[in-house]
Amino acid sequence: MKKGIAYFVLIVSFVWLYSCSDDPVSIGTPYQLDIPGALKLNFPPPEIPADNPLTQEGVQLGRKLFFDPILSANGTQACADCHAPSAAFTDNRQFSPGIDGIVGTRNSMPIFNAAWNFGDKFFWDGRVNSLENQALEPVTNPIEMHNTWVKAVNDLQAHPDYPDLFEQAFGTSTIDSTLVTKAIAQFERTLISGNSRFDRYLLDEINLTPAEFRGLNVFMTESGGDCFHCHGNPANPLWTDNDFHNNGLDSIFTDLGLESVTGSPFDRGKFKTPSLRNLVFTAPYMHDGRFATLDEVLDHYSSGVKVTPTTDPLMQFAFQGGVQMTPEEKADLKAFLLALTDSSFITNPAFQAP
Repeated sequence: MKKGIAYFVLIVSFVWLYSCSDDPVSIGTPYQLDIPGALKLNFPPPEIPADNPLTQEGVQLGRKLFFDPILSANGTQACADCHAPSAAFTDNRQFSPGIDGIVGTRNSMPIFNAAWNFGDKFFWDGRVNSLENQALEPVTNPIEMHNTWVKAVNDLQAHPDYPDLFEQAFGTSTIDSTLVTKAIAQFERTLISGNSRFDRYLLDEINLTPAEFRGLNVFMTESGGDCFHCHGNPANPLWTDNDFHNNGLDSIFTDLGLESVTGSPFDRGKFKTPSLRNLVFTAPYMHDGRFATLDEVLDHYSSGVKVTPTTDPLMQFAFQGGVQMTPEEKADLKAFLLALTDSSFITNPAFQAP
C-alpha cells in the first residue's frame, strides 16, 4: 500500500506583503513550517491566509499570547489551560472550567494540523469559519475567560512588552482584537503532528507489528471497523474528513450540534469528526467527553450505535447497533489507533510556554 504513495517536494515559502490600505499586515522574517515527511506524501500544502502569512515574529507573539493569562478577565486563565501541550493541546477533563469555576457542555477540542482544516469550519459545531475567528470567542465567552475585548486590549496595550512585540510582528504598536487573533492563529498553524509509528511506516522507516497491520485492515474494511468513511485512510494523514456526522451517540438530543448553527433538522446531532492522531493523550472522547477510555469508544461503534433520522448513512451497520466487532478485532483496531501516537509532538520545545 505504502509503496504506491507518490512523494513530492513540498515547499512552503512566505513573502513580505505590502498593502495600499492602512490595515497592518504581517511583516518581518518569513516562518518556514516544519512539515513531517508523512504529511508531504501525495497531500496538498497547508492553507495559509493571504492576509496572515506566518512570520517568526508573529508566531512567537502568538505563542506568548497563547500561554499568557492576560487575555482573561481576572488574569488567571490562558488558552493553554484548556489546550495543554501535554494533552495534544486539549483538556483531559471532561469539561473545562472557566475563570468563575463554571464548566461548559463540550470537551475541549485538540489543536494540531489546523493548517489543513480545508473546510474552514471550527468548533464541534462549525460555527466559525477561520482559525482567527475561532480565537475570538473564548475571550468573551462568559463561561470561559469571561472578558471583554476592550479590557483585554487595554491590558495588552499597558503591558511593558506587548506593544513592541506587535510592532515587530505587524508594523504597529496599536493593538486590537484582530491582530491578537492573527498572532494566535499563526502559532496554532505551527502545531503540526506527523511523527507517529504509522507515519514512519509510510516513510519506509519501520514495519508495523502484526496487530497494528491487522488493525489497519479492520479500520479500512466495511465489515470490520468501518472507520475510514469519516476518518480517512493512509493517503489522508489528518485522519479526519473535517466534516460533520451524527455517529449514533444519542436517540434524544440535548445538544443539537450542527443544527444549532444551520437551523436545519437534517443536521441534528452532527458534530465535527476529530482526528484520530494522539488518542493516547486526548481522552476523554466525543464532543461531550462521555467516554473515558478508547475501549469504550470501540464498544460504542461495535454495539452501542443508536439510530435516528440523522444517523449518518455511512454507518451501514447502525441498524444492528454497530459493526459487531469481535474482541480480537477490537484489540487489533486499538493497536493500529495507538500507532498514530506522536510523542514528539507533545514534547516539542517550540510548542511549550515561552
